[in-house]
Amino acid sequence: MGVLARNNVKVMGKDAQPLLFAHGFGCDQNMWRFVTPAFASDYRTVLFDHVGAGGSELSAYDRTKYGTLQGYADDVLEICRELHLEQVIFVGHSVSAMIGVLAAIQEPERFAKLVLVGPSPCYIDDGEYAGGFSRMDIEQMLESLDDNYLGWSSTMAPVIMGNPDHPELGAELTNSFCRTHPEIAKHFARVTFLSDNRSDLPKARTPSLVLQCSNDPIAGQAVGEYVHRHLAGSELVLMEATGHCPNLSAPAETIAAMKAFLGAQVTRVTG
Repeated sequence: MGVLARNNVKVMGKDAQPLLFAHGFGCDQNMWRFVTPAFASDYRTVLFDHVGAGGSELSAYDRTKYGTLQGYADDVLEICRELHLEQVIFVGHSVSAMIGVLAAIQEPERFAKLVLVGPSPCYIDDGEYAGGFSRMDIEQMLESLDDNYLGWSSTMAPVIMGNPDHPELGAELTNSFCRTHPEIAKHFARVTFLSDNRSDLPKARTPSLVLQCSNDPIAGQAVGEYVHRHLAGSELVLMEATGHCPNLSAPAETIAAMKAFLGAQVTRVTG
């Protein structure tokens, strides 16, 4: 099976610096639809679905490979190699932020910049580290997800989205969760929420932007500040946007922050 079919890769534009967008848990590439048009004229935009999500090939799912976030990072690198992408600007939402960090650590020469939207290297509180959840919180959440995935999705998606004054956004995220293969989603949730990539942050040297939303129920401000402190060459932007999905709830603010970070100069890539 080809890499591009496996991950349902979509490419727009050519002969320009690549902007590679990666979605979060329970989502797919459609979640970037309000953001990507703003970059279409200057960048080669690349979208894909993690295996198990969207239009990806479900038959490619391997519980061993995807038993850690590194398996997803390996997919990112395979996509880059297949498309011969260099000087990549990686834009990762939620868990994909850490997936991008892992990919950049493995092949630092391939990545020019990272844009990390709502990143968290560890969701569980540990001593002075405030991940936002106790171990019991996470275990109970995963148990609830295992027992009734659709029920969990309908309850949690609006909470994750935030923005209760725009219930249509919570409904969209709920529907996205429900479209994801339940067994794969359960495994991905366990891999995501039990991951601990704090020790990986100092290994990354790629210039990075950390976009931190207000009142984020998944990755709070203390987490964003931790990522910023431990990621060399990073910038932190505290957004007015609330919730965990500014790519949907506040695309204009997300785009503005990204453009300010990326600057006016666009690297042209040939070959």
